[in-house]
Amino acid sequence: MVNAARKSFLNLFKNGERDYYCTLYTTGEGHAPNVSAWSWEALEREATKQARNSNNSQSEMAALIKWSYADSPYCCFGEEYFTNVCQYLNERPNINVLGGEKWQQELTFRLTAMELAMKKLDEEGLFALNQTRDAICILVEVMPPDEVNIEIALQLNQSSTALQQWLVEADE
Repeated sequence: MVNAARKSFLNLFKNGERDYYCTLYTTGEGHAPNVSAWSWEALEREATKQARNSNNSQSEMAALIKWSYADSPYCCFGEEYFTNVCQYLNERPNINVLGGEKWQQELTFRLTAMELAMKKLDEEGLFALNQTRDAICILVEVMPPDEVNIEIALQLNQSSTALQQWLVEADE
């Protein structure tokens, strides 16, 4: 998972934009993760584009999509790098047929692997390539949002400025 995420983020960061949000996200069913990210430049472009097609101003639209993995133009970025991760997870117990405690154990295993991957990349300095580390919130998220998202965010970011913004604005 670390190698897949590293390749995805390194490829994304070649654009030279100033990122403020990078996530590995999955569903409550524990599917293989995907990358999503937002940069200030992408937010301005996307908010302007979406405002033209709505009754919202550019600033209102920016506030609505700022922390949305799904609205990002970088949603599923580098998914081709996760083929081996998907194959590995498919060889594990089928989470869709597990129940109760076994389901929770398997989901926790998958989220922990995602968290460890993001932590390793952070330790390598990957998230400080185009901006200071304090300016970016790195996450592991379950969608739809789950309480575990906050727990993992606090572990991955300590007290970064970006984390504080996410906690207030993302309404997790």
